[in-house]
Amino acid sequence: MSGRVDLHVHSNRSSDGDYAPAELVAMAAERGLAALSIADHDTVAAYPEAVELGSRAGVEVIPGIEVTTLYGGREFHLLLPFVDWASPALASIVERQTAARLDETRERVGKVRALGFDLTMDEVLEKSNGAPPLGVRIAQALLENPANRENPALEPFYRPENERRAPYLFYKEYFAEGGRAYVPKAFLGLLEVLDAAPATGAAPVLAHPGAYFMRATAEDLRALRDRGLAGLEVHTFYHTAEQTAFYRGLAEELGLVATAGSDFHGRIKPHVAFGALKEGDYGMVERLRARRGGAA
Repeated sequence: MSGRVDLHVHSNRSSDGDYAPAELVAMAAERGLAALSIADHDTVAAYPEAVELGSRAGVEVIPGIEVTTLYGGREFHLLLPFVDWASPALASIVERQTAARLDETRERVGKVRALGFDLTMDEVLEKSNGAPPLGVRIAQALLENPANRENPALEPFYRPENERRAPYLFYKEYFAEGGRAYVPKAFLGLLEVLDAAPATGAAPVLAHPGAYFMRATAEDLRALRDRGLAGLEVHTFYHTAEQTAFYRGLAEELGLVATAGSDFHGRIKPHVAFGALKEGDYGMVERLRARRGGAA
């Protein structure tokens, strides 16, 4: 098989995605993608529906998840393409991640309320589509609460030029490290998830290694390769041309599968357009498939 692929998109089963799995599959078919992986944050709620939809539309949907982890004091995102969504190993990861996300959300809600903003846990959970809440969705719930519109501290976020990116901008100002509502991360360790990955049937891929909150180094990647990392998301909207070249070289040096993933969400990340990433090719799928479950 040949054709373009995107191995990292989000549906509305993730707390910060806008489009239903059916819409994403239809968009992929319309744009002629051969394969798509819906990798929602810490949930596989899109499956098995997404696979069945893809089969009918002529698009291979590769089951996936994006697991938020910690490594070396930094937040790292691990993709698990080809994951068995019903495996006990994955269920354990998701259960523990959900508990950590809910604890983090309660603390964030408490902190923004202490700053004088109106927000409740119920509002956040209602906006999160039943998925573990993410910071941008918490920000969206806060900004959509009418009681906050007159708060002068939030005036910049309601300006017309910031309308589409307001939740993301709020996150960076308030929830990122150093922000007034920052909460220390309490996610699973990346090495722990890598160790569990073979039992899930997946071929683990490190997402957007050059993202501002990760900045994965060559030393990081050598250590992670030795613990079972199979691929590296080289082509992504997060990376500059220089970063793409750097990580492409590292993937080749370390024997990692170089992958392409847009990290499409919808309006929360308006700069990421669906189907606009040109570098993904079906050979990436074949190479990852050969590395499933820890295969060399």
